[in-house]
Amino acid sequence: MRHDAEPRPPFTESEPFPFVIVQGPGVYEIPVGPVHAGVIEPGHFRFSVVGETVLKLKARLWYVHKGIEKLFEGHPANQRVGLAERVSGDTAVGHALAYSLAVEDALDCPVPPEAQRARAALLELERLHNHIADIGAICNDVGYGIAYAHAQRIRERLLRLNQRTTGHRLLRGAIFPGGTSLRAVPNPATIKAVADDIAEIVDSALNHTVVRDRLTGTAVLGLQQAADIGTLGYIARASGQTHDARRAHPLANLGEVTVPVRTDGDVLARFHIRADEIQASVAILDALLPTLSPATATIRRTGPVREQPVSGVGIVEGWRGTIVHRVELDPDATLTRVKIVDPSFFNWPALPVALADTIVPDFPLTNKSFNLSYAGNDL
Repeated sequence: MRHDAEPRPPFTESEPFPFVIVQGPGVYEIPVGPVHAGVIEPGHFRFSVVGETVLKLKARLWYVHKGIEKLFEGHPANQRVGLAERVSGDTAVGHALAYSLAVEDALDCPVPPEAQRARAALLELERLHNHIADIGAICNDVGYGIAYAHAQRIRERLLRLNQRTTGHRLLRGAIFPGGTSLRAVPNPATIKAVADDIAEIVDSALNHTVVRDRLTGTAVLGLQQAADIGTLGYIARASGQTHDARRAHPLANLGEVTVPVRTDGDVLARFHIRADEIQASVAILDALLPTLSPATATIRRTGPVREQPVSGVGIVEGWRGTIVHRVELDPDATLTRVKIVDPSFFNWPALPVALADTIVPDFPLTNKSFNLSYAGNDL
């Protein structure tokens, strides 16, 4: 990443990855990945087990390292928000917003209050469609397919709402340095109806004895473990952590932001946190949407703004957790360095810790309850 770095050396056959070897009577290894079923990105997991009990899990990532931070360099800052949206495809709003805030901080560029409120609303819309997708997927992993089907139905409804709101199902193109653009404003009554629909599915799942038994006590991440690792987002809040960038670094006046917290640290707690955060997001949207209108709210700067290079930081509570972008700009607002931290970078190390002393069949369920981004980690 350094500007004076030597050219990349030619690829040669490397040494085997140094997995920790667990030895003893009855210990064997189960390799999983890096290629998986479905459309998820590559990651390799090496289980050391006795019978079905997991003694140790080692995750090997970085298969999709793209050098994405270098792809920003040498381009005008206002032309790279599309790349930020694609850092992790399911977090287009979170990364576009963190990048835009960093550029605005560097250029000392004010943003109209309506644009800030629109950004806060888009952040919650992104949280809704991702959380209901995860709720359904967790149910599917324990064989409760009807809840999964209904969750997918609701997610599709939200994606179509996103399309009407911004012109893109994943809310791309609405946030850029200096402003925000909305094609339409969702009806708060529609959001409330979706929330009621989700609550019914959550109640159905949690009242199903098999589902609840399967989630309870599975893959516990303790409160101290979560704090020591530095976990973020719903994983941290399911293990007693209370940090939320919406409260520490608010975009707009959201009032008293509810930060749901659970302390059990198991799959059930991570399920509950998602359901609780959906309700909190609906409350935020109920306050914000009536204040918005379909319009582009922007302030644009042109030409050099400083005599010296400048830098800025953007901090956002994405749906997975806190996202941070830092940018460095030449006086003509050309990017010279970009640093990105997705919450998955901090949360991946917690997955093996939670899986210690579980059983092998717990892995798919636990992995889904974490639902970490390979792309966000493998920058």
